Amino acid sequence: MGGIAGIVDLAGGKRATRAALAAMLEPLKVRGPDGSAIYTDGTAGLAQAQLATIATEAGGLLSNDTGSIQAVCSGEIFNYLELRERLQACGHRLAPSGDAAVIVPLYQEYGDDFVHRLNGQFAIALWDRARRRLLLVRDQPGIVPLHYAERDGRLLFGSEVKAL
Repeated sequence: MGGIAGIVDLAGGKRATRAALAAMLEPLKVRGPDGSAIYTDGTAGLAQAQLATIATEAGGLLSNDTGSIQAVCSGEIFNYLELRERLQACGHRLAPSGDAAVIVPLYQEYGDDFVHRLNGQFAIALWDRARRRLLLVRDQPGIVPLHYAERDGRLLFGSEVKAL
């Protein structure tokens, strides 16, 4: 299933460091031993411990062509083949493999409504750098956990409480 974690400074003054994200990711490595990735953008950061299942390349962050939108996902998108076809028909270029590859293009195409097009068990963190905006979403039944807390003016989130 993998695991995700991240930090966003709500006041905009404290940097999200690679060291802090790596520390959050450490307890999640048992969930995703096949790879990991960390993204930082000043006061925001995302991290992922990846378990290779459908995706052939573990540990990669999800991103658009310019890198202005970054996402991490824990879980599985069941209807990704249908979504992939629809997005390609709209002109989006997607990574060659992986169910989560549809997340960023869906967000670009449908905005916040992208989550209503997903069928699966998932927790997603998406950072839109241009809007300085974090979206945290999860599957409607709440099968995949996503915990969050505010501490010292920072929003912390993770697949497990111990990441916080």
